[in-house]
Amino acid sequence: MENKNISAIIYAVSAVLFYAVNVPCSKVLLNHVSPAVMAGLLYIGAGLGVGIMYVFHFKNESPQERLEKKDMPYTVGMVLLDIIAPILLMMGIKFGTSSNASLLNNFEIVATALIALFVFGEKITKRLWNAILLITVSSIILSFSGSDSLKFSLGSVLVIGAAVCWGMENNCTRNISEKSTHQIVTIKGFGSGTGSLVFAFLKGERLPEMKYIFIVILLGYVAYGLSIFTYIKAQKTLGAARTSAYYAFAPFIGTFLSFAVLHEKLSYSYLVALIIMIAGTVIVVADTLVRSHSHEHTHTFTHTHDGSTHTHTITHTHEHEHIFTDSKHGHVHSLEELELSLHGH
Repeated sequence: MENKNISAIIYAVSAVLFYAVNVPCSKVLLNHVSPAVMAGLLYIGAGLGVGIMYVFHFKNESPQERLEKKDMPYTVGMVLLDIIAPILLMMGIKFGTSSNASLLNNFEIVATALIALFVFGEKITKRLWNAILLITVSSIILSFSGSDSLKFSLGSVLVIGAAVCWGMENNCTRNISEKSTHQIVTIKGFGSGTGSLVFAFLKGERLPEMKYIFIVILLGYVAYGLSIFTYIKAQKTLGAARTSAYYAFAPFIGTFLSFAVLHEKLSYSYLVALIIMIAGTVIVVADTLVRSHSHEHTHTFTHTHDGSTHTHTITHTHEHEHIFTDSKHGHVHSLEELELSLHGH
């Protein structure tokens, strides 16, 4: 069992690392590839890579696991939103900094939670409300450029727009999440990738040199495709909640790579936003892994006193913190779609 847990943790960490390379690598490639084409090729890479994996997995899949006609509205919504979101992200990276874009990816947690609350009636805990406040404040700070002015950063606004779209997409995907993950990712990859490329060509964008096409497709397979695959492998042992907690730190790895590889400068406002974002993310992890709930216990005991036998029944209630270790635990995990928000793209 211990070896199995270690393997699962390695899968989870690998998933985070695979996804974290997306923003800084995309920042470099956007010097040679236009944003909409870039978004399309990234998803084509994910669809192609996972599609090949699906060919070998298909025979082990039951018909009940596959998407049905009733799943069509959520599937279409997922694909359309996955066309818009990566285009906004690539434009945001192009007009802004890679470090800001990496950090602002966590605004997706806020978008997913609020949409789940107002549209689907999901419960939001006090911890998560505090996290939403901190992440929102951090995002506002990151949305302004310049230390002595309130000059709005277009790049940051575009990244927040992408996060909101992915928040909506997460809530669509959560309605089909019990279906085949291989099939969902393959459809998402080819559907969203093709849609983004059609938009790019209508906009007048052109394909880059063949070497860049290959590199972007490879990045899409790693950052989108492989990250989801290794996430699923980890989830089978660690459970959904614990695996999603690892994913909350992917933006911070992307931020580190932005400074280490792209040599982007730190500003005081960025450092303040970073600290606030870290605090909000830690609360999200705590909310994902821990739940407060009460248990009612009834105790019956018998004893002899003054020559008579007495029976007493006492009922009491107590609260305690419960650590999730299994996604099949009997308690309902509020906002379970948060697990998708950190890996669904």
